[in-house]
Amino acid sequence: MSASPKIDKILFLDIETVPQTAALSEMTAELQLLWEEKFDAQKRRMPDRYSDDLDASGAFSKEAGIYAEFGRIVCISVGMVYWKNGESHFRLKSFAGEDEKALLTDFATLLNKTISPEHNLCGHNIKEFDVPYIARRMLINGIALPDVLNIAGKKPWEVRFLDTLELWRFGDYKNYTSLKLLTAVFGIPTPKDDIDGSQVASVFYEENNIDRIATYCEKDVLATAQLYHRFCGLPLIDNNNVEIASR
Repeated sequence: MSASPKIDKILFLDIETVPQTAALSEMTAELQLLWEEKFDAQKRRMPDRYSDDLDASGAFSKEAGIYAEFGRIVCISVGMVYWKNGESHFRLKSFAGEDEKALLTDFATLLNKTISPEHNLCGHNIKEFDVPYIARRMLINGIALPDVLNIAGKKPWEVRFLDTLELWRFGDYKNYTSLKLLTAVFGIPTPKDDIDGSQVASVFYEENNIDRIATYCEKDVLATAQLYHRFCGLPLIDNNNVEIASR
């Protein structure tokens, strides 16, 4: 990957999402009906995916967080490489909390101030999930899209997203490989040593532990940066060279 973007001009990121409310019954009547319509359509399209005892309410708690129309972002973690004494160092920062509009506004401010035309955004499955989700939730919250996210009308080479899932596919679009699997095969410490994505909603709504979610999200960002280092043939970032901004 000798022609890859400079690694210190990449903002690595990951998001954590949950259903908009703890239960379907807490949504507006209109959105409850729309969720039921979506659930019924999903069951008809993929009957093997759903057990007979799973109803719309159960599916909401389990799956609504993956849809920007029914979910919300509770954490965005970012990280950037910088060089010191010939070694790569890594700074991590999280935007997290119950106020989605506030954390999205702060994140937009970071992008507007920090991201130049030389920068790229990088994540695992970022093109299919993180970036579209962030952009949709910004629009829903009335936040103007930063230039790097406002890709309408841009040519493919003007879109500055790097996706480690896409890089690993090498054109094999039928293949999906998780970040957890890639970290294992490349000898990178797993980011899934506490919780995984399926547990974020319960940690948020039942434990009210946003710090635990942010820590998990930061581990995913670091793991993605380490994976990109491997793709570029670079040494891994030493754990002693990782800084985490206070939350």
